[in-house]
Amino acid sequence: MPRYSKTLIILHWAMAVLILAAWLTSEGGRQVRLNPPALHFSLGLSVLLLVLPRLVARWWGSHPRIEDPQGPWLNLAAKIGHAVLYLFMIGLPLTGWYAASRMGVQVSFFGLSLPSIAAAAQGDPGPIAEIHETGGTVILVLAGLHSVIAFWHQFVLRDGTMQRMNPV
Repeated sequence: MPRYSKTLIILHWAMAVLILAAWLTSEGGRQVRLNPPALHFSLGLSVLLLVLPRLVARWWGSHPRIEDPQGPWLNLAAKIGHAVLYLFMIGLPLTGWYAASRMGVQVSFFGLSLPSIAAAAQGDPGPIAEIHETGGTVILVLAGLHSVIAFWHQFVLRDGTMQRMNPV
């Protein structure tokens, strides 16, 4: 049975944990200005930092070719679903960094201060902050669907999908 490379398996599970931890450490609204969630910033930026090697590893072919009997439409849906997850893994950290910059909050990455990527604004930081907040919940829903589909493959189709990403 073809398996994902150890690199992709480690990156997959590390990013899953980081995304959940970032969501659990998130705060919204005025709290961010009063008490910036440094751990949330660091966890989110870690996702952004790891997505590039993950994309490179996939591009270099360290993922198995899977002969999928479910047909071209479901294969296309799987590719679109993965692309959307990658867009969120890139977009959420960037929108969070932008929103924090608009609020005049210093973003740090495990103690290293990062530059602002937008000018600070008085009052409402704008729609990007709302997109970031909503996107955080959406990525959890998408990850949940991703898990449900993996279980469907494993226990209904019995195609061994979960063994391909099993870390042991």
